[in-house]
Amino acid sequence: MTPIARAAKPISLVRSGTQPITLAAATLLIVLAGVASIALWRTYTGNAPELDRVVAARVLQARTAQASEQLVEKTKGLEATQQESIDQLQVVQDQLSTVRRLLASQQADTKRLSEQVSTLTEAIDGLRQSFASAQPSEPAAAPSRKRSGRPRAVVIKVKRAKSHG
Repeated sequence: MTPIARAAKPISLVRSGTQPITLAAATLLIVLAGVASIALWRTYTGNAPELDRVVAARVLQARTAQASEQLVEKTKGLEATQQESIDQLQVVQDQLSTVRRLLASQQADTKRLSEQVSTLTEAIDGLRQSFASAQPSEPAAAPSRKRSGRPRAVVIKVKRAKSHG
């Protein structure tokens, strides 16, 4: 039994040794047939993914260029708007400075006029006191008329002083 077992073993080695080569050859033929069929299909239909990729790349480049141009235009528009805003702000600052100077001038005029009014008020008080001290020597009926008449003259003088100031 041993001789038969030995003989059977080499036959199976021969069969198993040729079978992987046949399997590899069949696989190679199938792969080559697939590649050839894809090549024929592309040629027959005119559909080449490489051309589609090139066209898609060119379209993307065109869109990118267009987007870049739009960004440049928008940036220039923003720069112009920013410059206009800066110019308007400068005008407002100049106007504010002018208003501040005018306000300071008016405050100085108000202070000067207030001082003049105070001086005139003191002068009127001094005149009233001198008039009051001079009045007791006259009769009682006459001073009441003079009092009503004198303050008007003083008021007229005050008004004249204001109009000259």
